[in-house]
Amino acid sequence: MHPKEITLALVPQARFDVIDVAQKITLDFDDLLSQYRKALYCSYHTTAGYLEQSLCARLRYSREHVAPFMRAFQKLFPPGESYRHDQLQFRAELTEEQRQREPRNADSHLTFIGSGLRNCVTYVNRPGTPVYFIDLDGIHEKGRRIRQTTVLAYNEEEIVHRTQVAVPVSKHPIDSVNLTDPRNGFMPQLAGLVERSGLDKGRIDIALDPTERHVGLTVNEYETLLMRYDLADVLRDPLRLVAKQGMRMLRDPMAIPSKTMGYAKYDLVHVFNELMDAFRVSESVVEKILASFIRFPAARFLRMKRSISFLVSDSEDRRRGRIVQGTYQSPILVQWQRADHQVRRLDVTITRFI
Repeated sequence: MHPKEITLALVPQARFDVIDVAQKITLDFDDLLSQYRKALYCSYHTTAGYLEQSLCARLRYSREHVAPFMRAFQKLFPPGESYRHDQLQFRAELTEEQRQREPRNADSHLTFIGSGLRNCVTYVNRPGTPVYFIDLDGIHEKGRRIRQTTVLAYNEEEIVHRTQVAVPVSKHPIDSVNLTDPRNGFMPQLAGLVERSGLDKGRIDIALDPTERHVGLTVNEYETLLMRYDLADVLRDPLRLVAKQGMRMLRDPMAIPSKTMGYAKYDLVHVFNELMDAFRVSESVVEKILASFIRFPAARFLRMKRSISFLVSDSEDRRRGRIVQGTYQSPILVQWQRADHQVRRLDVTITRFI
């Protein structure tokens, strides 16, 4: 049976919404998913995406667990703070008309990156099991969004090409690299590999070499103020965006008694409470994690990924497959310590679905 590709329109009912895409497929396409072993889910957005299946399994595929997990990261990146991305008067790439329409949503971008949401995930199909599309900015002050997601169901996959690509990075310890920047030639190189492979439907995986340290990958909007200031500030100072009433105490760890659970009024403890409630973890574990958070930088706790993926599809050009990206999606490499020889190595794998 040939792979089957469908694209769905999703309408969020709130700014933060958790939408069961598998249920919508069943309503619109009957038993389509049950005919295939696996499915790739692709979001075209930078403030809405998917969690990997292994994490959803730990969260019991339950909205009641997924929602508090995401809310914990939303508390680390609260809306309404003085994000540079939201200071639209400094966004030189926007016209005056675009500034009138542009939402202030840096918190949603940072939550997407920090929580480890993905633009592209692969799930083993399990009848009756939800697959959640998580929207962080579905409704904003400018209106309601209509989201798009593509689902590609298939039975088998085979690797058709593997290679390693060296990406130059700056000497700065904290930096982000836009992998779609034509100056590094990364994405054109990948497009050429896909074309030469003759792939029509499949996936391209980009992973850090196992020896790479203090670096992560994400797919998001590479907007200069967001990447150079807002994200960099988070990596430099993990406590900067925690709600202000807890800041003084959290910056003085000696002031925190051993039983931190007794101080649940402080927002950072609330963050960990919600995370641990989602996973059903004990109070003593919460205290240990909180103590670790105070001692180590944010990069240890953000769910920055070591790999990212993109759908490859011939749906727009039947002659050949192409790497599918949303309008504002860019693969981004983020480092929080200097790289040896100012180079990062990425392993690229191209897989055909059959």
